[in-house]
Amino acid sequence: MLKIFSIHLILGLAVSSANAQFYFPNEANQVPNYGRCITPNRERALCIHLEDCKYLYGILTSTPLLDADKLYLSRSQCGYFNHKVLICCPDRYRDTTPVTTVRPVTNKTNTSLLPLPGQCGNILSNRIYGGVKTKIDEFPWMALIEYTKGSGNKGHHCGGSLISTRYVVTASHCVNGKSLPTDWRLTGVRLGEWDTETNPDCEVDVRGMKDCAPPHLDVPVERTIPHPSYDPSSRNQLNDIALLRLARQIEYTDFVRPICLPLDTNLRSATFDGISMDVAGWGKTEEKSSSNLKLKAAVDGFTLSECQSVYSRQNIVLENTQMCAGGMEGVDSCRGDSGGPLIGLDTNKVNTYYFLAGVVSFGPTPCGLNGWPGVYSRVGAYVDWIQSTLEP
Repeated sequence: MLKIFSIHLILGLAVSSANAQFYFPNEANQVPNYGRCITPNRERALCIHLEDCKYLYGILTSTPLLDADKLYLSRSQCGYFNHKVLICCPDRYRDTTPVTTVRPVTNKTNTSLLPLPGQCGNILSNRIYGGVKTKIDEFPWMALIEYTKGSGNKGHHCGGSLISTRYVVTASHCVNGKSLPTDWRLTGVRLGEWDTETNPDCEVDVRGMKDCAPPHLDVPVERTIPHPSYDPSSRNQLNDIALLRLARQIEYTDFVRPICLPLDTNLRSATFDGISMDVAGWGKTEEKSSSNLKLKAAVDGFTLSECQSVYSRQNIVLENTQMCAGGMEGVDSCRGDSGGPLIGLDTNKVNTYYFLAGVVSFGPTPCGLNGWPGVYSRVGAYVDWIQSTLEP
């Protein structure tokens, strides 16, 4: 067990007490707090003693302490008071559950068919990510959806996310949308792609060393499963989510790995207002209709009420199974693809991991308009449907 007075040495935390001069008693649970703060994920939180933030303290005392978790904890520090580290702790991590007790995950069916954190949503700690272009192994759950056209030609026109060895999540409008040409058939999924103009893909690192991925995988789709309540002609595109069952199981590699689903009870109901997330894909850019490289952009969650107000001008009524993000000029899900992922970051007692917060549904035309966020299907609202639909 780590001693609390040595935490700053392990995490490399600052030891100045200048960051926290006062504290405010929290009447609900009598845990002293040192004001409001923002987490590394741009989540509103309270600055409190590290040992009072049960989940984050549990991570710190786990063995081994992963580099990604160490980085998250160090960036979460909000002060140092009376020889104790202060940490920026979200409400969902601030409870009275004993550190040794893991909050249960509520899954109804087919839990064993889905990977859990540690197996999914992995963060590769030996890389520093940033900017618009992704690294060659960043977001390894990203998928391109293949269509075979009436002429026999094939093309990729939607995105998706690998969630298990046999299933990909995408948007329902990519499966049975009203704008899909009648002579197009959804026939496959491409995994392990980074640069669509090369195969295999290679990247030169900061040391001048070439880092190459295996050739991408083109996997046939055995069955398309649009959400049964999706109406292709609806204005609000409610229930715009679908599953693709692959014709065979795939093996995980560093370049082909699943993203986690928001299985935790708190994540299922979370709306992610003001929280920073990533949208990624090979979608439209300012310069050309699509990018050969996998791109990403950071977008902030929009409150549903604000988003409803914006889209009501177009007579579009949004519901609570949908969510919005973005709305900054020039930065939107144009960086992604229809059906592609809106990616959140979470931390439990053992892992910091990426999860599928949303599926790209629709947005303004042209995209990237100031004040017009993109609309996503909120995946937490569909976890039960996904789990009840999965088959071995």
